[in-house]
Amino acid sequence: MPGSANLNIMLKAARKAGRSLVKDFREVENLQVSMKGAGDFVSRADLAAEQILKEELMGARPTYGWLAEEGGGEDGQDPTRRWIVDPLDGTTNFLHGLPHWAISIALEHKGNVVAGVIYDAAKDEMYFAERGEGAFMNDMRLRVSGRSKMIESIFATGLPFGGRSDLPATLQDLARLMPVCAGVRRWGSAALDLAYVAAGRYEGFWERRLKPWDLAAGVILVREAGGFIEPLHVGNSIIEDGDVVCANEAVFDRFAKIIRDV
Repeated sequence: MPGSANLNIMLKAARKAGRSLVKDFREVENLQVSMKGAGDFVSRADLAAEQILKEELMGARPTYGWLAEEGGGEDGQDPTRRWIVDPLDGTTNFLHGLPHWAISIALEHKGNVVAGVIYDAAKDEMYFAERGEGAFMNDMRLRVSGRSKMIESIFATGLPFGGRSDLPATLQDLARLMPVCAGVRRWGSAALDLAYVAAGRYEGFWERRLKPWDLAAGVILVREAGGFIEPLHVGNSIIEDGDVVCANEAVFDRFAKIIRDV
C-alpha cells in the first residue's frame, strides 16, 4: 500500500480529529436540541476538530498554505502547496445524532489535488488516495462500481435547503433521472458521497455550489478508483466553481447527459 510522508501526516491528523469528534458525537444525542444550544455545541466540536487538524498539518508542514471551512484561507511561504480541509462535513447529520459525517483533508500542489483523505470516524472507515497510487478504504483497494445499466444504478446528490436558488434545477435533474435509474440517495455529506462512488457503493454523484473543502479530497479518490469526474459545465473548474458530476466509466456519458440536460 502506498504511503508518502505527506499522506501519513494526513492520516494521523484525521484519526486524531476523529477521536475528538466521536467523543463529542456521543454527547450530541443528550443535548437539548434547541437551535442555539445544539448548534453552538456542534460549532464548538467543529472548531475543536479544525484546531487539531491545523496543529497536526501545519505543525508538520509549516510552509504550506491553508484553506478550511471554519478558519478561512492563509497563504503559505510555499505558494505551490496548500492543505484544503473540512473538519466536519455533514454537520446537520452530526447535530441530529446521525452517524454519517466525515473529516476531509486534501493536499493541493500547483492547483492539482495530489493526495486526499476522507475519514468516516463514526464507522471507522478511512478513505485515502495519492495521485498515481490508487484509492483505498482502510487496507482495501477501491474500484468504482462495474454496473453498466442505468436502471440498476443508484446515484447520490445534495438537495438544496433553506431557500437556496438552485432548488428548481435540482428538481428538474431528479425528474429526468429518477425514471431511468434504481434510485437517488441524499445522505448529507458530499465528501462521503464521493468516497462512496470511489468504493463502488454508488454508481455516480452530482451536485451544484459545493465548496473546495467539500470536494477536494473526493475528486482524487474517485479518479484513483477509476471513476470519471468532471465539472458540470465543461471548461469550468470543479474545485473553484463547485459544480460536479461523476460516475463509473460505463454509465458516465449517459448520466452526465441527463444531468447536463443536453
